[in-house]
Amino acid sequence: MVWIGSDPMNSLVEQGGGSASAGSPLGRGVRSTVAPPIWIGVNYWSSAGGPRMWRDYAPEVVQAELEQLRDLGLTMTRSFLFWPDAMPSCDRLDETVMERFEDFLDRHARLGLRTIPTFIVGHMSGQNWDPVWRDDRDVVADVWFVARQAWYVNQVAVRFADHEAIAAWLLTNEAPIYIDPVRRGVDSIDHRLVDSWAQLLISALRAGGAHQPVSIGDGVWGIETTGRENGFRARDLAGQVDFLGPHVYRMETDQVRESLSAAFVIELNHWGKPVILEEFGVTSDYVGSDMAAAYYRQMLHTSLLAGATGWLAWNNVDFDSLRDSEPYNHHPHEMHFGVIDAAGRPKPQALELSRFSSTITSIVEKHGTLCRPDTDAAIIVSSYLDGDHPFTLPEDRLAVEAAARQAYIASREADLPAALVREADGVSEGLRLYILPSVKQLTAPSWDALVSQAEAGAVIYASAFTGAHSTQRGLWWPDTDSTFGIRRLTRYGVSDHVDDAVVEALFEQDFGSIRAGEVLRFGVGGSDDAQMMIPVAPDGAQVVARDQHGRPFLLEHRLGQGLTVLCTYPIEYYAAGRRQANPEDSWRIYDALAVKAGVRRPIRVDDPSVMCAELDAEQTRLAWLVNLSAEPVAVRPRFVGADHLVGLDGDRLPQVIDLEPFGVVAAVMV
Repeated sequence: MVWIGSDPMNSLVEQGGGSASAGSPLGRGVRSTVAPPIWIGVNYWSSAGGPRMWRDYAPEVVQAELEQLRDLGLTMTRSFLFWPDAMPSCDRLDETVMERFEDFLDRHARLGLRTIPTFIVGHMSGQNWDPVWRDDRDVVADVWFVARQAWYVNQVAVRFADHEAIAAWLLTNEAPIYIDPVRRGVDSIDHRLVDSWAQLLISALRAGGAHQPVSIGDGVWGIETTGRENGFRARDLAGQVDFLGPHVYRMETDQVRESLSAAFVIELNHWGKPVILEEFGVTSDYVGSDMAAAYYRQMLHTSLLAGATGWLAWNNVDFDSLRDSEPYNHHPHEMHFGVIDAAGRPKPQALELSRFSSTITSIVEKHGTLCRPDTDAAIIVSSYLDGDHPFTLPEDRLAVEAAARQAYIASREADLPAALVREADGVSEGLRLYILPSVKQLTAPSWDALVSQAEAGAVIYASAFTGAHSTQRGLWWPDTDSTFGIRRLTRYGVSDHVDDAVVEALFEQDFGSIRAGEVLRFGVGGSDDAQMMIPVAPDGAQVVARDQHGRPFLLEHRLGQGLTVLCTYPIEYYAAGRRQANPEDSWRIYDALAVKAGVRRPIRVDDPSVMCAELDAEQTRLAWLVNLSAEPVAVRPRFVGADHLVGLDGDRLPQVIDLEPFGVVAAVMV
């Protein structure tokens, strides 16, 4: 079980990691359970002080703001011990700050709220803030400075570990920014130093009596999520923490990417621990109120469906009264991330938080613990994203992330509940469908495992990709011809460049849900080196579709009891490199693959702009329909093991469901 609630340490004992055993689907349920009390709230600074709220403490303002959050149905805050004020010298805590923090905790407890204190702050809202005694020491490598941090977290824990308002602890706020390796003249921080630093601080926290869950607060922006090394490796840190907390503020190049931005990050970070959407939000200076509300609605519901088990928006209130103070004087847009405006009025995004909290709480109270069902389909994420394979380039990692993101988008457009499975953790056995999107590099043992799964009855799909750069341009695939039933016509060193702006695929035979005679279209994007295809001739495979030049586009090959499917174009990478690409026709390929493989899709619609998914309660199946577009749509859901939908109010929903722009419908499947 994954926890959200008052007894997380007991629940953590029950957790699984999500790998499938032979002949079984991927057990996603163990990684994505939502149970009461729900963790949903905001990152909190008082409007009277912002980051300097402990110096300029206004208890009556804090009380009113916390009461308003409670009245909105929120249960949590994330709070911050502003480091320069909390620890004014290397061996002393500020007693006034500690007294004020205790008052802050007491007010939470009296209102039935809880909070997650954050220690090393550090970085905040576009500015780094050093304690005066730092003297430019290295945050993770200087032994004396690390010891001072350990003393700090230990002493705070000694004072407050038993306070009923403490829900969890965070070591830092976005430490990768605070460490600032570029300013220090290095490319990145050694991840072994970060791992050791975290171990020392967590040990000090525990020694101080802290028994609540703990995490890092780094934002989860490391190599496994972004393809860029910052020293904070989620794989390493997940072994030390009790939950992971991504901070997601991606600015995307089309609406579907934006709507699924947090969901994708959540899916990438299931390391056998709960995943909390620790920060997300939008400043009112960037968008109008209706679009801010739509953004919140999409982030909340799509991340829930991706397995998030808690939500903390950035942030509680606007800071117009602090416009002459740092950081708001030089980053004025940071004033207006609040869900409450400067006059104390809830913004539409606050109402979205409130509605979401009410919806999830009522579902759990009526139907029991929510859990994602298992799946028998996987998107394989190459180990070249999160590994240190020798003699590869950074562009290789970035290409893996881009293709995996687009594959995830296409799977959601096809209502295909495919799990993101990291190659580094092994190829899960016994699934029906394995998707290898625009893959250049997998390890040889992984290819052997995938061939074995095909021979045992699975469908293996791969789209060919020669890479995003010119170094070692080509497929790093062993046994390509025999695996896919082809004969490659590639030439060494000479690429088969795609000069068309759009690749057309004419289907010569039925393929799953695609009928013979249909034409799919794929815009070409990405770097010039990536705009290649792999010319092949069938040698045992059947040509399913050809491009506009008559070359094989999609081929299928019977291999043992299963099937391998080759796309000769890197269609996912193409789409990832294009603006306003989605929805695009990759979802049709994925839909057809799901049909060919017999993947269980509990609820689906024919419109790729609407994402459908199932969540299970103890005796109830629930369906979500999320309109990812800015246009109203009407869809007719199709079900497996159900006949119709009943709204959460108990009324039967019509066969055709109208969804407003960015609208969400949650209902019981009957």
